[in-house]
Amino acid sequence: MKHSSLHPAESSIFLEVYNIDGAVVFPLHSSITLFLLSYTECTSFEVYLVSDLPGSVEALAGSLPKSLTVSEVKRGEAPALVATCRLPAVLESNGRFCRAGLAVVLRHIIQTTCRLEPQRRDVASLLGFKNTCLKACAEVSRWTRLCELDIPSAVEDHLRNPKEEKFHLPPALIQLEHRLAEPVKVHNDDKLRRHKLQQQQNAEQNVQSQANQQEDPQYKSQRGVEINAAMAKLSMDGAPAVSTTRESSDIRKVKTTELPELEHVFAEGLFFTLTDVVLLPCIHQYLISLQNHAPHVLLHLPLLLRWYRRVQELPRVCRAAGDCGIPLFSPQMPKPCSTPKPDTPHHLELDQEAPAPSREHFVGGPRPTLTKLQEQGIEAIFSPHPCPAWTLDWESLPAAVNPTEGKMSDTRAVRKRQQLNNLVAMVKELAGPDHTIVDFCSGGGHVGIVLGYTLPQCQIILIENKEESLVRARDRSSQLGLQNVSFIQANLDYFIGNFHVGVALHACGVATDMVLDRCVQAKAGFVISPCCYGFIQNTFKFSFPRSKKFADTLTNKEHMILCRFADQTAVQLPPERRLIGKRCMGLVDLDRSWAAETHGYSVKVMTMEPESCSPKNNMLVGVPA
Repeated sequence: MKHSSLHPAESSIFLEVYNIDGAVVFPLHSSITLFLLSYTECTSFEVYLVSDLPGSVEALAGSLPKSLTVSEVKRGEAPALVATCRLPAVLESNGRFCRAGLAVVLRHIIQTTCRLEPQRRDVASLLGFKNTCLKACAEVSRWTRLCELDIPSAVEDHLRNPKEEKFHLPPALIQLEHRLAEPVKVHNDDKLRRHKLQQQQNAEQNVQSQANQQEDPQYKSQRGVEINAAMAKLSMDGAPAVSTTRESSDIRKVKTTELPELEHVFAEGLFFTLTDVVLLPCIHQYLISLQNHAPHVLLHLPLLLRWYRRVQELPRVCRAAGDCGIPLFSPQMPKPCSTPKPDTPHHLELDQEAPAPSREHFVGGPRPTLTKLQEQGIEAIFSPHPCPAWTLDWESLPAAVNPTEGKMSDTRAVRKRQQLNNLVAMVKELAGPDHTIVDFCSGGGHVGIVLGYTLPQCQIILIENKEESLVRARDRSSQLGLQNVSFIQANLDYFIGNFHVGVALHACGVATDMVLDRCVQAKAGFVISPCCYGFIQNTFKFSFPRSKKFADTLTNKEHMILCRFADQTAVQLPPERRLIGKRCMGLVDLDRSWAAETHGYSVKVMTMEPESCSPKNNMLVGVPA
């Protein structure tokens, strides 16, 4: 195969391969993807290993499912859209629609399997209740971030130095252990808990189950309704987990608050889901290392060990693990008395979990904060709009370019066109021929499609985490026959490509700051309209205020007060309150603009024309030095 002219004949999966000291190894994200492909028995994808050195397929043959077609491609010769993303990634056959990032790729594998084999209820159930398992992106969901990024990263960091003198149990693993200790809240919760109460009352009269008798005595525990429910759902016939007969009256009369809690069987609760698929290769590698180098640490992870044994009870897990060269095992627990004393070199240190972002309830208005800024000479500054009357000739544009194609009222469509007039005008000022323009948080493609049609000499990339929205944008682009528009379904952090201009219309909360940060990294110009200021809060990546001058003047709490009142610009509010809201908006964006200016940018905060086009009518326009 000539990889220099790689054009996949079907949707293809691209997996990262590392070369470490001459050895070829998979990062955990690649191992997890292969494990799911084997678990689902999905053969619809051609798999490419992206490596700097040849011979990866042969070197990793024992870890590659035998049912897959696997090839390799040099890193510099991967398809253009794949090269702009962190792996794993899935590329459609036309080379213009890419899905990147672990959770997005895994969900796509499951959805593809279910589309081709609708009878595979075992695969569909991996997406959990309402098909939402790991759907929320890691940028907004702490749970997705823990499973998709933090745990794989922590395990890989540990594997690089498993013999460290002073052992630290990673915070990510502590969080998972704590999560497994929490009570489970699931659909039909009340019925399951009443059934469990009935089972507990009859426990002394019942003979211990045959399955319990076969377990290792030191890990023996009575199975409740939750383990039976989980195993029933995982069976081929999908038998109901709980009897449909009514409980006895004494059970029905028990108050909900007095019912026994449901315990975790698997990571998400009672049932085996995609989260367990993600965790298994990670936890397996970690436990092997602990067994070999620090077995005493196993005593601190009883729930994780219980989870690891339970997933091994599932035949499909065992088959897929064997297919991928993952030798599941039973960790041997040391006796508690053998645990090293705290003053020994191998004492276990439990790093504390990072505190959750502050969600304080603020009382009072913004006037003290505004006065404090004013005393330091800080006022909202709005630059004049350079072309307030400029507009696209909407009547001459094809219907698929018009935002009315995306199911909205006529009044809203007029306002959307006005918003697009502003953004397109500013982008045209920044973009040159053959430039790449990225529409971040693109949604259904209102901005990106207009740019693709009106700037045919530029390459437009739409990035959006929600698949449904991006598919709508792709369909509209196909109607127009646009050849300069590509699509990436991914979190913002998974896009690593170079570009010249970044644009975002109403990027909610911290998403505006993420887009700004990505543009600064790429030294690209930007045109951004912020939104949802009240959702701004400190994250693992950003702290507020962003600029030094604001940070020297305001506390985080005072900055959050500005953000809260910046959202009060709706037309139904009294005029005076809207003016205060607009002033707060201007100050929050001034802080953002000053932060960007420390990287050599010239930034203007301006108001869209007409102001009535949106309650959130600010624009940040930045030009790199």
